[in-house]
Amino acid sequence: MAKATYKDAGVDLDVYRQAMARLPRLLGKTYTPRVMPLDGGFAGLFQLDFSNHLFARRYKDPVLVSCTDGVGTKLKVAVAAGVHNTVGIDLVAMSVNDALCCGAEPLFFLDYVAMPKDDPALLEQVVSGIVDGCIQADCALLGGETAILPDIYAPGDYDLAGFCVGVAEKHRVIDGRSIEPDDLVIGVASTGLHSNGFSLARKIAFDIGGHKVTDHVEELGETVGEALLHPTQIYVRPVRSVLTYYRVKNVVHGIAHITGGGLCENLERILPDGIQVVIDRGSWPIPPVFTWLQRLGDVDQTEMDQVFNMGVGLVLVVSPFYAESIRAQFTRAGLNNWLIGRVRKGKRSVVWGKK
Repeated sequence: MAKATYKDAGVDLDVYRQAMARLPRLLGKTYTPRVMPLDGGFAGLFQLDFSNHLFARRYKDPVLVSCTDGVGTKLKVAVAAGVHNTVGIDLVAMSVNDALCCGAEPLFFLDYVAMPKDDPALLEQVVSGIVDGCIQADCALLGGETAILPDIYAPGDYDLAGFCVGVAEKHRVIDGRSIEPDDLVIGVASTGLHSNGFSLARKIAFDIGGHKVTDHVEELGETVGEALLHPTQIYVRPVRSVLTYYRVKNVVHGIAHITGGGLCENLERILPDGIQVVIDRGSWPIPPVFTWLQRLGDVDQTEMDQVFNMGVGLVLVVSPFYAESIRAQFTRAGLNNWLIGRVRKGKRSVVWGKK
């Protein structure tokens, strides 16, 4: 009887080592002066402040902010399209955008990649996207884990999870408590579906519509795969710029990342009691991918609103005096944005109004 080996069980350690050898070069692209070297260590080291006085943050009462998320069944589209370098951006975006809602500066990111077998080229593509996302978010990819699980994942499949740690001064943490009547609501453009609602989107596009990822759709001006795989917008730099610009004043009262649950559910999460937000339907243009999916799947508007971001990926609730100034900053940063609603007294909720 032959001796059992790890390779026979589905895990080839030689290939695993080849895959791991590709990663340090990628991670190094994201390192900031606060990353402390620990080659071959079992963890990553990160100092909260800069040792260089020129760049020192000089925190007085820092609060750590942590977030975790995945990419969901958007990965199925990536696998079908054979495009794996953009879902890494999605992975970073889903966590750093959440941390941003507290006003935090993302410090570092960790990833978890689970695969049915070692595939160095695939892993490199995925991690290269994670690196791109971390660079966009100005945070370090401090480390991660690659798990080879042949009995969990089918050949060709893989899964991703991400973890972000950020920091904010305690007195500047944004939690929505200061939202008050007459505040204005700014919606900042998404880049499409981002990473939510893909179980419905895939059912519509592939099962109901009978499309393949390579099908070109004139209404969209691109293939189905291209339309569904646009990476999630990372809002860190423009929002951090706004928050830094108004360091003394309480200008931004609340921030909501529009993910699963849509605009109403995510915005309601940050509202204090006695506060109602009225969203003006029609105050921003709906990207073609949403109208295409709605028509193709004959989806009710209520269902669309609670599943997809409908073109608004981030919402800021701000003091009305500074709304136009904040909007101008987003515009200069290349982000489309709109005044999409207002705050009033009422039952804690988000309701639809008319423009």
